[in-house]
Amino acid sequence: MLKPPEHQVAGHQARDGRLGPLVDGSGLFYKPLQSDDRGANELAFYTSFSSEPRIPTRIRSFFPGFHGTQLLRASDGSGLHPHLILDDLFAGLRLPSVIDLKIGSRTWFPSAPEDYFRKCLAKDRKSTSALLGFRISGLQVNDEDCKWRPSHDEVRRFNAKDVCRILRRFVSSDPASECEPNCAFASAVYGGAEGVLAQLLELKAWFEEQTLFHFYSASILVSYDNDDSEDGRRPNRARVRLVDFAHVLDGNGVIDHNFLGGLCSLIKFISNILKDPDDISNLNAL
Repeated sequence: MLKPPEHQVAGHQARDGRLGPLVDGSGLFYKPLQSDDRGANELAFYTSFSSEPRIPTRIRSFFPGFHGTQLLRASDGSGLHPHLILDDLFAGLRLPSVIDLKIGSRTWFPSAPEDYFRKCLAKDRKSTSALLGFRISGLQVNDEDCKWRPSHDEVRRFNAKDVCRILRRFVSSDPASECEPNCAFASAVYGGAEGVLAQLLELKAWFEEQTLFHFYSASILVSYDNDDSEDGRRPNRARVRLVDFAHVLDGNGVIDHNFLGGLCSLIKFISNILKDPDDISNLNAL
């Protein structure tokens, strides 16, 4: 039975009579195609990306698997609506902690209409996008005892110091506390050969070379499972995935410096946390 995804932290949600994505509980995520050019653009990207032979196999693992489209009853009750069929990125995670990071200092695409350009520019300047090259769009931290999920209004007000603090709280054992984050899970989530930093560095190496696509207003989802692993340690299974491709353009042989710059900025923040989880001087320097 299809239902709204429990762990969606940003974007349109299939609640209160609104059109939004659904999951089937068996590993698939159904994203409604937007009725304007954005829907056609996102479908075109997935179709092109899935058949592009120049995409390295390892890089494909950072993108949701694409399984075509299907007409489904829309969550807003408007009848049948085309949906993208994608992998459910949180399938198999019992207590997923998730943070959605919109990458790029500019979220508008070059040919954007004037009203859209002004809307995006205002958001980029009001948020941390213009300053840091990325912004937090939403997050939740799951634990056996509680769930910490800042409201949409709180997230919209995050400044640069907040972003630094939130990235530390995201890997802390008591994220809801107003005390200084303890970064108890920083090495397990951000560090190691398969941790978030290593995965981000893999993406960076590709973006330093790839000229196939330019990703505007796309996001990186970082998640980990706060469930106890078999050896009693937690958390485990850190995942980095790219999502939201309604504004991907042809790269025309040019490196995507907008996305790459934001990615490098995020890498610096994560690296600083790993270098000294207890050092809050980075907060004071912002």
